[in-house]
Amino acid sequence: MSRIDESIEFIPVRIAVLTVSDSRSLAEDRSGDVLVQRLLDAGHELADRRILPDERDQIATQLRAWCKDSGIDVVISTGGTGLTGRDVTVEAHRDVYEKEIDAFGTVFTIVSMQKIGTSAVQSRATGGVAQGTYLFALPGSPGACKDAWDEILARQLDYRHRPCNFVEIFPRLDEHRRRK
Repeated sequence: MSRIDESIEFIPVRIAVLTVSDSRSLAEDRSGDVLVQRLLDAGHELADRRILPDERDQIATQLRAWCKDSGIDVVISTGGTGLTGRDVTVEAHRDVYEKEIDAFGTVFTIVSMQKIGTSAVQSRATGGVAQGTYLFALPGSPGACKDAWDEILARQLDYRHRPCNFVEIFPRLDEHRRRK
């Protein structure tokens, strides 16, 4: 069963938050605010925060830049994961991923089903890894960001979480690059 081992020291993770929206400003970014507050409350560091329009190339460019930044371990985006024509965040993420974390979307759907029932089928939340950096794309609603953080990311980004977590395998995410 999942648990936090209090005998192990917490390791803060450096997280960048990206809001994808054609209409929001930083002052109106409730979903980004939810993620920032939760990551700070958990003891992590906010490495950067941006808002970009629903433009696939701009989103992918920002994700790639953050993946190259040694001061960023994780990127969480919010917005643009729906089914409309302007929702291109998932495609931008997949342009960048080296490996997709398929189960992230599945677990997010399970969590969402408990909150919003079959409406969860409209979410395309996704996760992946690129250049040793974790990337997660969440829906643009504050509730979805709370659910993803509280039920999945808070645990998986906590080094003390057992039986396993994302933090403990950071050193091995880009091991294929070091073998050359």
